Parts: sequence; C-alpha cells; structure tokens
Amino acid sequence: MSIEVGRVVEGKVTGITDFGAFVELDKGKTGLVHISEVAHTYVKDVNQHLKVDDRVKVKVISVGDDGKIGLSIKRLQSPPKKERPQPQKKSLSFEDKLSRFFKESDEKFQELSEARSPNKKKTNNR
Repeated sequence: MSIEVGRVVEGKVTGITDFGAFVELDKGKTGLVHISEVAHTYVKDVNQHLKVDDRVKVKVISVGDDGKIGLSIKRLQSPPKKERPQPQKKSLSFEDKLSRFFKESDEKFQELSEARSPNKKKTNNR
C-alpha cells in the first residue's frame, strides 16, 4: 500500500514530542501527527492522548518532496457538537420594556443635548 494524501492507514506510535507524535507506517515509513491534528479540542500535552506503542488510525494529509509525511487523527473523528449556552431571559412585561426604552432614550437625549450646547460655562482665570 502506498502512502498517498487522503488515504487512511494504521500505524504504531513510536515517539512523542512537545509538538506531536511520530507514527510508524507500513514499509518502515514514519509520519508526524502534529499536536494540532491529535484532537478537535485543545491539546496541551500529547501524552494525555497518545502513548508509545499505541496502534492508531491516521489520515495522510501531506507528503512533502523531502519525504516528510503529515498525518492527522482528528480528521477521522467527528467534530464535537457545540452546545450553545441558552441565555437566561428575564421575562419583562411590555410595560417594563417600554419604560426602560423611554428611560434610556431620555438619558441619551440629555447626553446629546449637553454635548451640543454651545453655552457651556467657561471659567476665566484672570
């Protein structure tokens, strides 16, 4: 089996570094699963996800001219569903909403009026 981009292969983790894990593939070739390709979540330490001698399925994501093979584990996994936190809605009555609107409008109008007023008192230090 040749190593081609897009192919899914199985390999054995042979080494773990701060930046990823080396995986031995068939025919003695070795590829790198970069730390960003280990899982969909933030990975601070690869050792929390992989151990030396683990058998893993990986997807080939790149094959460089220099023979370097880029691999991914997370691209074989479904991304986790993000649960949106439901905003806590404080149920206000129509009258309360209207009252708040008028109050905020009056405050904004007052600020604008003060900012535009050319008759601001000036103090002279003579």
